[in-house]
Amino acid sequence: MTEGVLVCTRSPSGDPDVAEEAGVRDRSTAALLLHATLIQAVAFLLRPAAVYQAIQLDVPAFALGALGASFAVVPLVIALPVGGLVDRIGARAVMAFGSLVTLASAAVLLLAGGGIAGLLVGIALLGAGHLGCVVAQQAVVAGGAAGTRLDSRFGYYTFAASLGQAIGPAFIPVFAGGAVRPDPEPLFVTGGVLAVVLLAVTAAVRSSPRQASAPSPAGSTLGLLRVPGLARALTTSAVVVAAVDLTVVYLPALGAERGLPAGVVGALLTVRALASMTSRLVLGVVTARFGRTRVMVLGILVSAVCLVLVALAAPTSLLFVAVALMGLGLGIGQPITMSWLIERTPADRHGRALSLRLAGNRIGLIALPTVLGAIAAAAGAGGVLVGTGIVVGSTLVLLRGVRLD
Repeated sequence: MTEGVLVCTRSPSGDPDVAEEAGVRDRSTAALLLHATLIQAVAFLLRPAAVYQAIQLDVPAFALGALGASFAVVPLVIALPVGGLVDRIGARAVMAFGSLVTLASAAVLLLAGGGIAGLLVGIALLGAGHLGCVVAQQAVVAGGAAGTRLDSRFGYYTFAASLGQAIGPAFIPVFAGGAVRPDPEPLFVTGGVLAVVLLAVTAAVRSSPRQASAPSPAGSTLGLLRVPGLARALTTSAVVVAAVDLTVVYLPALGAERGLPAGVVGALLTVRALASMTSRLVLGVVTARFGRTRVMVLGILVSAVCLVLVALAAPTSLLFVAVALMGLGLGIGQPITMSWLIERTPADRHGRALSLRLAGNRIGLIALPTVLGAIAAAAGAGGVLVGTGIVVGSTLVLLRGVRLD
């Protein structure tokens, strides 16, 4: 699992430095995967907690879309500069700064989350910290492999991210018990503690050596969009990421509408994340056998159908099945588009290429919640999930003619 995640120079056979270098590489890889797990755990704990706080403040349903979009606004502005910063100063420095901002977001939510303005600022900071950490992590993972091996490495990385997405919501039933609307304060505190650990782990991550290169011409990052099929693949990625994001916001809202205990909602979010972990763990094997395009199309189709099923009134047991299948499908899109993007960009521009992908994702995180949030006023949380399923299914049209293999 750890082979090739970090790039390093091997000593000649028999040199005692080889064992030491391998140990450092393994520790750095473990720290990177732990960092990926922790940042997602913090985000997927604090964001539902903020939703429950907003519900306690009697925020209208359509305004939950604004709370969801606040996670993406600041990151959208800073995404491309952050990618360039990763290429210039290295991933670990950016990762450390992102961890600090994440810790600050937990503090804002805890101290100022009693009003909607505090919630919006706290979640915006969380989005900025999350972006810095994720761009830096992906830049470290990107070095040194291609093809299905790259699929496997990004599969393992996104597996760790999904583990964090499962761990974060799992704290909700711990503190909520059977309450439909839990007290968010202990959830904010827990997120802050996890953010402290996140910052500490950064010290053990070693960046890959940076490539020396001439300064890139103005607009060169956006020029990557000229790669055939890239814009459509990035749009598909943005929709899939936004769909995951909307489940974090609107599954708690759907549960509140239907009187589901917060513990059940937390379990549903955890099941979705665990299912995504499963698909990512075997992604390299599956894409080697069936090809990236077929796997991507199947994942989108399953996700779209299950998003609609989740919105329908159904027994809780069937809801868990639909959420699990939805998680399997949604888990595929990110690692495939990341590995495909890396194969088509120079090594000294990986940070900028990945930040371009994340900027596209943030546009999706703003646009889709804003548009579908208006539906919530008339159709409730279930209507938003149905709309999300329709949008996800429509991306199959975008993938026509795109060669992901």
